[in-house]
Amino acid sequence: MNYIELSRQLRSPEGMARLSHIYGRQEGMLVQQMGRFGALIKLHEDLFHADEEDLSIISSPGRSEIIGNHTDHNNGKVLAAAVNLDTLAVVTKRADMLVKVVSEGYAPFEVNLRTLQPQENEQGTSSALIRGVAQRMQQLGFAIGGFSAAVTSDVLSGSGLSSSAAFEVMVCCVEDTLYNAGTMDQVLRAKISQYAENVHFGKPSGLMDQITSSVGGMIGIDFKEEEPLIDPLHFGFQQAGYALVVVGTGGSHDDLTAEYAAIRQEMHAVAGFFGESVLRKLRPEQLFANLQPLRASVGDRPILRAIHYFNENARVSRALAALKDNDVARFLEQVKASGHSSWELLQNMYASSRDQALALALALAQELLQGEGACRVHGGGFAGTTLNFVPLAKVEHFVKGMNAVFGAKSCMVLDVRQEGACKVF
Repeated sequence: MNYIELSRQLRSPEGMARLSHIYGRQEGMLVQQMGRFGALIKLHEDLFHADEEDLSIISSPGRSEIIGNHTDHNNGKVLAAAVNLDTLAVVTKRADMLVKVVSEGYAPFEVNLRTLQPQENEQGTSSALIRGVAQRMQQLGFAIGGFSAAVTSDVLSGSGLSSSAAFEVMVCCVEDTLYNAGTMDQVLRAKISQYAENVHFGKPSGLMDQITSSVGGMIGIDFKEEEPLIDPLHFGFQQAGYALVVVGTGGSHDDLTAEYAAIRQEMHAVAGFFGESVLRKLRPEQLFANLQPLRASVGDRPILRAIHYFNENARVSRALAALKDNDVARFLEQVKASGHSSWELLQNMYASSRDQALALALALAQELLQGEGACRVHGGGFAGTTLNFVPLAKVEHFVKGMNAVFGAKSCMVLDVRQEGACKVF
């Protein structure tokens, strides 16, 4: 469809129902999203003047790690949810193998897909993610091509909601939609996106972020085998009387790649002591039966992080069972235990002794919640955000208390998004 048809579709009853399905039905949501979509369509028209009839709008959500902190990269278990914040793009095909991107708040850039090998000077950039997705798709036999994109995102960089996964999965969805008729499997999209992040972008991420963004909803994921086992859950926190509140403490993840890599490397070092590649291939009893030689070989912190790993896998299983039984109290106990384990054993609460904003945010959350709900570090840790399960009656009080310390827009009251990366129109 062209610009006029797309704008008309957006404002139709079918279009409004589509937006409600994707973003939820919170007060003011429909007006906000219609304005956001309309502005992005106008931006694409002003910049690219596309005459083609192939205008598409692609949306890819951010994600929240509910429980399962730093387990995926060692073939562990996680419980995660797509959230109703997304990276959104209006796109059209190009015939010259160029990808031209204008993204709100960033300088315009372009990527020439005639060259697909990793470029050292692109590491850590959006260009690397685009090139990496295209290279892996071509290696797997999928068609690729250029496109013009006007992009906006409310999955803020460094927010702990995985802006990089939302962007790379969006790029994969664009290439799949424009050049492969949308035939690609959701998990394959996630694996292609992870390849782009690992090989081109230079971040050794696991697969949880990409799968959650690609599949959508709240899902349990078991990474024991090469093909992840996905267990969809039909559970809403709002209906259970809680809000999902992510608190941004002002720190950014952008310069913490080495801290994240150290967790993975140290867990692998413990596994390597036993001749294995990942901790999932071990039993906890092996660890505790060999503590003395293990300390001499790898040191104490890797052992503590391995203990966290084994306990966290068990917590994920218990949390999944609790949600399936609709036992919110039992679920929240697992979240609390996960938070304490990340703080005490995994040790991803702060990267330096001076910046302890995450720890302060959790101490304040415990004071505001007064024993109700739950709180824990969110995502990779070290800086960024905390995850809080707040009783609906306490949301206003909780947000006011957090905003007073961390800033007027520090709190994001989120909902689970049931649909993953998709063509909206």
